[in-house]
Formats: sequence, structure tokens, C-alpha cells
Amino acid sequence: MDTFNEQVRDIAHLGHVELLTPKPNESVAFFTNILGMQEVAREGQSVFLRGFGNYESYCMKLTESKEPGIGHTAIRTTSPQALERRAAAIDKSGYGIGWSEGDFGHGKSYQFRDPDGHAMELYFETEKYKAPEHLRPILKNQPQKYTGKGVGVRQLDHINYLAQKVEPTSKFLQDHLGMKVSEQIVLDSGEHAGSWLYSGQKSYELVYTVDSTNSRGRLHHLAFLVDTREEILRAADIYIDNDIYIEGGPAKHAIQQTFFLYCYEPGGNRIEVCTGGYFIYAPDAETITWSQAERARGQAWLTPTISTFHTYGTPVVDK
Repeated sequence: MDTFNEQVRDIAHLGHVELLTPKPNESVAFFTNILGMQEVAREGQSVFLRGFGNYESYCMKLTESKEPGIGHTAIRTTSPQALERRAAAIDKSGYGIGWSEGDFGHGKSYQFRDPDGHAMELYFETEKYKAPEHLRPILKNQPQKYTGKGVGVRQLDHINYLAQKVEPTSKFLQDHLGMKVSEQIVLDSGEHAGSWLYSGQKSYELVYTVDSTNSRGRLHHLAFLVDTREEILRAADIYIDNDIYIEGGPAKHAIQQTFFLYCYEPGGNRIEVCTGGYFIYAPDAETITWSQAERARGQAWLTPTISTFHTYGTPVVDK
């Protein structure tokens, strides 16, 4: 009988991200008025925002910066003990930065960088969202009312990083956080061009795709969840009415099977709204590998992949 490598179950889910923008007022307006998120707090040069389905107080920290890109990614652990275990493992790897007292809405965190240079942190203690009276839901099993504003995103869905080398960066999260790869792209050369990682039953939350500029530490996109395909179509109408540049979609991905729409927010970051996908229930699920020829066929319905999808990221760099 083959040896089964038991998965480390110390990671709960992607918690929140810090997005950097050189146009803070315009970016806040996009996320609140166009995507329909709620502003919950401001501290210094940062605004904290949430989708209506987030159980935590926020899912995005939007921070003014000279250039667009990703500030840091925060991942929640399953317990205080899990936080200590993962911090110890990362510390031994040499990629650890150290402990922080926390930030708005969450307790102490362990900060580190992945091998490509993306800043990350692990935390457990968190502030659960308590809706004010005007947002208090009738259904007690949801955190707040659905406001119906703009696109009406439910919550942060995933983050896609650009990486100089995909395989070692992905392997770092597998080895030190216990994450698994649901799907991957392997080119004819043997190089890994993409890796979709998960920790629970949702098939992906963190993604690495190869950076065509050979840069390090950049962002490909942030994705926010909506409930139905119809809301993706409505988002496209909202975008054109508000002069928001649509890069690709609406269409369906082959990898992960999500229905998608991509745009650029005013600060320059690529933003996806998505729905669909699948869950992984098998504890011994095997990684699905896509070849170079298979990916050259395009998306699920043979829709060609937009060329800028392979070249554009933030911060923007010259090729």
C-alpha cells in the first residue's frame, strides 16, 4: 500500500490583503461605489473595506502608495497553537521576519516573505463583524444585509501572485503551511507556469503564475466573489457605464472552472469578479496537471486568453 502523506491542517483560509494604490480616493470610490464594498475604518493612509459576506471585520486594507501592487497577504490559522507551529516552521526556513502586535481587526501575527518576496502574515485572533443597525440582517446566519450596491461582491475569493519561479515558491507554501496544489501548468520545458493552492475544501485561494518580465514580488490580480453568473454580466454593464476598463471576459476559465470578468481599478491593479469553481472533498485528491498544448487552446469555451493576461502586473515594470 502506498504511503499517504497526511496534510497539515493548520491553515484555515485567506483572511485579508493589503492593496497598494497611487490614487487612493479613486480606488476607494471604485471599491465602494462600483464593487459595492463597505468602508469600516480608516487609519493613517489606509482604508479598511469588506464584502457583505465576510465574517471578519474586513477583507481588504487599501493603502496609499507611490506604485500599485500588493502590500501583504494575511492568512488565518485554525488555532493559536497552529499559529505557533507554522511560525516555528517558517522561522527555521530562513524566510521569517518576526512577530507583530497585529493590525486593525486582528491580534498578533507572524510576518514572513515567500521565496519570491511577497510579504505575508499568519494570525488567529480576529474581530468578528458586528453589523450596525442599518445593516443588521434578518437571517441570523449571515453577517450583514445584502445592500445591492454596485456589483455587490460577497467576499475576497483569491489572490494571484506573479513569481519569477513558480515551483519553489509554491513548494514553500506546501512544505511550511501545509497547503496543497489542486491544479498546475507544466510547460514542455518542465518549467511550472502556474500553481493553484488550497488549504480546506475550496479548491484554491492562493495562486502563483510565472512573471514574464522575470521580476519578483508582483501582483497579478485580486478576485472577489459574487453569487451568480448573472451578476458577472451585470458587473460588465456597470463597468462600461462607469468607464472602467474591461480586460477580459465575461467567460469561463478552464482551470478551476470559474466564471470571470477582469478589469483594472483606478490605481492600476487588476481586479477579478468571479463565481463558480468547485470544492475538493477527497482527502487524497491528486493534482491536475495541464500541458502547454492544453493551455494553448484557451479558456473553457476555447475563448482566447487575452495577451495582457500574461504580461501585465503591478507594480508595472518595463519588459
